[in-house]
Amino acid sequence: MNQPNQHPLIRLWRYAQGYRRPIILATIYSILNKVFDLAPPLLIGVAVDIVVSRQDSMLAKLGFTDLTTQLWVLAGVTIAAWALESIFQYAYAVLWRNLAQALQHELRIDAYAHVQSLEMAYFEDRSTGGLMAILNDDINQLERFLDIGANEILQLITTIVVIGGMFVVLVPSVAWMTILPMPIIIWGSIRFQKLLAPRYAAVREQVGVLNSQLSNNLGGIATIKSFTAEAYEVNRIAKESNYYQETNRRAIKLSSAFVPLIRMVIVIGFIAIMVFGGQMALNGTLNVGVYSVLVFMTQRLLWPLTRLGDTLDLYQRAMASTARVLDLLDTQPQIIEGTTHLPVQQIRGEITFDNVIFEYSNSNGNRPSVLSGLSLHIPAGETAAIVGATGAGKSTVIKLLLRFYDVKSGHVCLDGHDIRELRLADLRGAIGLVSQDVFLFHGTVRENITYGTFDATDEQIVRAAKIAEAHDFIINLPQGYDTIVGERGQKLSGGQRQRLSIARAVLKDPPVLILDEATSSVDNETEAAIQRSMERIAVGRTTIVIAHRLSTVRNAHKIFVLDRGRLVEQGRHETLIAANGIYASLWRVQTGERIVSSRS
Repeated sequence: MNQPNQHPLIRLWRYAQGYRRPIILATIYSILNKVFDLAPPLLIGVAVDIVVSRQDSMLAKLGFTDLTTQLWVLAGVTIAAWALESIFQYAYAVLWRNLAQALQHELRIDAYAHVQSLEMAYFEDRSTGGLMAILNDDINQLERFLDIGANEILQLITTIVVIGGMFVVLVPSVAWMTILPMPIIIWGSIRFQKLLAPRYAAVREQVGVLNSQLSNNLGGIATIKSFTAEAYEVNRIAKESNYYQETNRRAIKLSSAFVPLIRMVIVIGFIAIMVFGGQMALNGTLNVGVYSVLVFMTQRLLWPLTRLGDTLDLYQRAMASTARVLDLLDTQPQIIEGTTHLPVQQIRGEITFDNVIFEYSNSNGNRPSVLSGLSLHIPAGETAAIVGATGAGKSTVIKLLLRFYDVKSGHVCLDGHDIRELRLADLRGAIGLVSQDVFLFHGTVRENITYGTFDATDEQIVRAAKIAEAHDFIINLPQGYDTIVGERGQKLSGGQRQRLSIARAVLKDPPVLILDEATSSVDNETEAAIQRSMERIAVGRTTIVIAHRLSTVRNAHKIFVLDRGRLVEQGRHETLIAANGIYASLWRVQTGERIVSSRS
């Protein structure tokens, strides 16, 4: 388990346990590549030494007294150094890039799978765009760092260690002058990181806000157009984009100051080697070849340090993004998976609510009770209707049965089993939902009907469509069952989308069927067709109908009437009409009897 208060890099290392071997290998290859990359200045110094010192050169002391031999030996060493540098560059590039892609893939899949395991309340408190920013932009930011930034940091550290060690060995008397700026640079880097971290965290947060607004607007484009609010929405997006630009500007302003400051610190070491090392060479206490190596090495130290600002910028962006992704992975689901396995073939469909109390959590701390001591029983195989005014708690009953939320107290039972004890796959696999708000995925008619029953045959698909009275309109579509329905099914009418939703439930063939306002937004002809479909598919299974139109539930075995979260009436249609209570009042309003009586 990651600890949110730990540094993101430590948390990422803990997460990437399966990738530690390639990470270590890539690190080794990056270091070796930089070691051989630093060889040319050393080889130049050796070449200068051969020309100046001749038989007293460093190679002559190793036994190569002939000058031509010395040059050929130097050429051979140069070829070997360049070859090894190229080999290790290829090796680290392949490893880091593949590692970036693999870790990005696994992190995105893990994060998305974890998001799907979270309860509905989590999504109600957050925007889709904000989650998209984490699952896409933040993970891509980490991928860019692993692809480029990790190698640059390792090679910079290697450069400092190798060159600093070389100075200590070759010219210990002036090495301290070159090494002295290093603690200042390191301290400055750490200081800059601390200053940059909150600025880049703000950048990543604003990315989520901007994505959320864009996603919300694209989803509501029809409303925007119908109210001619295009200019208003452009201004809203511009406002969020300007704030995103401003948060980036604050981060860039600070990070851009890093390189000029580093240059001024580095020049101190460069001057020390150039002046004091030059004096030693003039006095004969320092070999000319060694002096040239030191000058070149100081320049090689300066160049990567000037890129430290860009690398640090990339690193801070990646760490801010990594923290957001890992925070998401560390979010614990509030709906705890049950352990009891109940095969769908064994489920009869008996449903019981026993003294259920439930309330939604509000951000302002106000927690109004939605269901208060609700108790009801639906025998297996019967059709039950739940009716009541808006806000009575009808849809909440369905959400609790599907265990989108858990009750505060009481029990919801399926075939005598408290649903909190059941595996979620078993519980939800036993329930088919046809909702008022039909969601169709961007794909074909066939793919949408088979959603959840992915192995269905063509014969089963057609049969389900015929039961839902959808087959006739489907075969008249341009490509029949292979017609693309568009995002959220926008190419189809409301009634057509509803029939596909019913066909999907028919194909699933669940022991419990829920029809949540399935006919509330269709015309009378479509309602009649859907009603015929529902009567056919309700046979032999427990069916729960949520409806405002009481004409669609008058034949139910039992009707439950809710009022402000309480069960106030129950019985068959005729019984409730005779009781002259809330149900009878609703019936008179819908059938016009109240209007007739008021005119008489």
